[in-house]
Amino acid sequence: MSTRNSGLPPRANGQQPTNRKQPVKGVSKKKTKKKVKKRGFFGRLVRVLLTLLIIAILGVLGYGGYLYWKLEHGVFNAGVEGTVAPGQSASEKPLTMLILGTDNRPKHESYLTDVIMVAALDPKTKSATIVSLPRDTYVELSGYKKTKINEFYARFKGKEKSSGLLAEDEMKTMMGKYLDIDVDYTTILDFQGFRDVVDELGGVEVNISENMCYTDTVDGTNINLKKGPAELDGKNALDYVRYRKSNCKPKTNASDDFDRNKRQNEVLNSLVDQMQSLGGVLKIGKVLDAVDSNMKTDIENSQIKDMIATYWKISKENIEFKPVTGTWRSPYVYINDEELEAAKKSLQDRIAGISTGADSTTAEAP
Repeated sequence: MSTRNSGLPPRANGQQPTNRKQPVKGVSKKKTKKKVKKRGFFGRLVRVLLTLLIIAILGVLGYGGYLYWKLEHGVFNAGVEGTVAPGQSASEKPLTMLILGTDNRPKHESYLTDVIMVAALDPKTKSATIVSLPRDTYVELSGYKKTKINEFYARFKGKEKSSGLLAEDEMKTMMGKYLDIDVDYTTILDFQGFRDVVDELGGVEVNISENMCYTDTVDGTNINLKKGPAELDGKNALDYVRYRKSNCKPKTNASDDFDRNKRQNEVLNSLVDQMQSLGGVLKIGKVLDAVDSNMKTDIENSQIKDMIATYWKISKENIEFKPVTGTWRSPYVYINDEELEAAKKSLQDRIAGISTGADSTTAEAP
């Protein structure tokens, strides 16, 4: 369960403010108490009602404008400088994005990508397809070393100085070739960013299918999740997504890449719900701050504004999740060819503006 506090100030433990015990000159003590109490109550009531009303109006109607303000004034600097060519804005044409989640935390620096997703977004239908691939996927691709898919970004990072090519650009080229599409952008979010976003949104609601327990004193991992419905804070949500195996006594059941992909989709669905609630709208500033300091992307700032304006109201029913599975033969996952081809076609159809027939469905929650 979430361990976050409510954010409310502590109660006064029944004590009355000291200034209410001091008499006012020229007025009886009894009359002063009654007068101050009456004014204080109605004053607070009016202020609370007006504040709630203003917050609701600004939160719902000012959401898009607020995001624009942060971008225009350089408060949110995740994007890059540059202009978007005519006809290439998010509001005019479908875009594709490679999304990588790196195993990078304060106590554990790494460029291995535990989360690999490719998203295609169509502005006409306000819909998206998201394909997720197991981190241990065996990739055999002409021109590239045969290895796990989650090692490529780290390999490209290590060769940036000698090759003169950015690892992010190399990943776009490689993943585009693997999925038979053109990848427009790459976004990398580290695990600390994931935790911060979940915390700023007040947690995510999930249904834990079974107990999960694992500890690692080297990187500070301490996973201890119990079966059943739960609201997870950022730390526990990350544990929920990452859990692989147990070293506890008694041991809990191990989890493969396919189970992790299901849990990723479950958490994404919950985050979409949180973001589109009034509470999520009101927390968007802090969410952007959390993303800003933990994300790297090659999306132009102006394009980010177009994406916000185009997709901020996207319904989760219009987000099609396509997790690809396969067969585990240590140390690799050998992808199911039929599922991979179906995922490619879904991305290609979304890019072409063709209805996938699944715009009103989402991946089944585990």
